[in-house]
Amino acid sequence: MSFNIERNGKKRVVIVGGGFGGLRLARGLKKSGFQVILIDRNNYHQFPPLIYQIATAGLNPSSISFPFRKIFEDREDYFFRMAELRAVYPADNMIQTSIGKIDYDYLVLACGTTTNFFGNKNIEEAAIPMKTVTEAMGLRNSLLSSYERSVTCSSEKERDELLNIVIVGGGPSGVEIAGAIAEMRRYVLPKDYPDMDVSRMHIHLIQGDARLLPGMNEKSSQQALEFLRKMNVEIRLNTFVTDYTDHEVVMNDGARIPSRNFIWVGGVIANPVTGLPEECFGRGKRILVDEYNRVKGQKNIFAIGDIAFMDADPSCPKGHPQMAQPAIQQGALLARNIRAWENGGEAVPFRYKDLGCMATIGKNKAVANIGGFVFGGFFAWLIWMGVHLMSILGVRNKLFVFLDWVWSYFTYDRSNRMILKARPSQEMNELEKRLQENHWGDIAPEERTQS
Repeated sequence: MSFNIERNGKKRVVIVGGGFGGLRLARGLKKSGFQVILIDRNNYHQFPPLIYQIATAGLNPSSISFPFRKIFEDREDYFFRMAELRAVYPADNMIQTSIGKIDYDYLVLACGTTTNFFGNKNIEEAAIPMKTVTEAMGLRNSLLSSYERSVTCSSEKERDELLNIVIVGGGPSGVEIAGAIAEMRRYVLPKDYPDMDVSRMHIHLIQGDARLLPGMNEKSSQQALEFLRKMNVEIRLNTFVTDYTDHEVVMNDGARIPSRNFIWVGGVIANPVTGLPEECFGRGKRILVDEYNRVKGQKNIFAIGDIAFMDADPSCPKGHPQMAQPAIQQGALLARNIRAWENGGEAVPFRYKDLGCMATIGKNKAVANIGGFVFGGFFAWLIWMGVHLMSILGVRNKLFVFLDWVWSYFTYDRSNRMILKARPSQEMNELEKRLQENHWGDIAPEERTQS
């Protein structure tokens, strides 16, 4: 396979990753005179803050996803290729991907993060992550299948395992998925499964820190804790999961919880990038960048978003939070700076503007920290809905999400509770297998596992 994109005399900007940062950068280069190539392993942009609603059948996947080709359909010199990064060759101004090599004048790494299992292989194999739309669909299938099997199994032990939900990680994702499942238990399951004893269903939220939402104000953390406890979510603080064996989640204090629904949102780690010097990487495998998001030691390679670690910003000496806003702001500024460099102008160093953070726990329940103010309850929930609704790409998606939310608010009835298991054709399976096995270029075998 090949990229099949010819040089046309224009400088070429290659962006790897179509998340918040990569997409904002690509859009910021409109009418810039560059040839822009966006590479992503999926053919769509996804909206991570609402992924938990896919997992709990609150929204359809298409409501929070938007095809890249649709975004760029009216733009000249914009190209999209569905591929995965294999390696970077800085000396040659070239990258290797799953569909071949391509050269660049500017390379921007916006590859994001993946779930961090902290090296525990047992947990990695057994736990269900919730980082992408695909993973959320898998989690939805797992939850719905467990409810179906719980009313047909003959063993009480197996029924308890199917009805126990264990969530590891007390950040926004953990708090939101716990609240959504708790509402499903209260309002949806008694109607869908009248023969199920929902009192046997237990939701456990395990957090290694001393409080939930450690990145937010302490008052917000306490409010979130109180909201969840009122919803009968069982919370364990200062507790770490050490293993998963015999359908049991094992904790550092020796306690065990039988469960076949083991959800892991306990941290992230940067997606690996092969080919850059070892000194380019810092904590959590994040790529070290200067105040212009330039990879340290490189002239024309940049990193933005969750994968980048910048200690030159006085407001965040320990690096920026791995959230949407830093990525969006870095993408916007880098687009401006690349234009400036090409036109002989002066680049502007990045300074993060904290617009706040928020998390929802359920209907009429949310916490928000905005501009030094702390909100909780119904007002915070309205803010959360408004901000997220406006951030979704596409008028159609905004409308569908809004209608789904209104319908669920008054009826708690969701029509998305279907177990869908896609089966690719044999030809496509073989093609994907070949893409995984081939196109490694000059990468040594021992380096391939890092990609």
